[in-house]
Amino acid sequence: MDKEQQYKLVFRHLDKNGDGKLSPTELQTCITRIGGELSPEEAEMVAELMDSDGDGLLSLEDLVRVVEDANDEQKVNDLKMVFKMYEDIECGSCITAKSLRRMLSRLGESRTIDECELMITKFDLDGNGVLDFDEFQDMMSSS
Repeated sequence: MDKEQQYKLVFRHLDKNGDGKLSPTELQTCITRIGGELSPEEAEMVAELMDSDGDGLLSLEDLVRVVEDANDEQKVNDLKMVFKMYEDIECGSCITAKSLRRMLSRLGESRTIDECELMITKFDLDGNGVLDFDEFQDMMSSS
């Protein structure tokens, strides 16, 4: 089953009245079932924010967009946490060959400083010899 089919299956399950849209009440029921809390007023606000066509109801496309956006945001947050593990304390918000070598060593991968410099050079877009978060994000997305 591909991702689109999974979204459709979940959406049909949430769409209790089968009208092809999620009402604030259906959204509230969904959030309650997964252990969250959402007042009727909050459910209406969420539906308004997520709704793309102004009818106050959520379509399948609205739900997919919100889930995908949340996933993208979570991925960036996760990458930021990983980046902090590799950061060089002396240089601030960057990864140096020294800090890369240290982190790889902690992970059980032995590399020389030269090998780490070569790894950084491959993704060092501004040529300053270190990786900033954007360069690190490019590196992680290419692997």
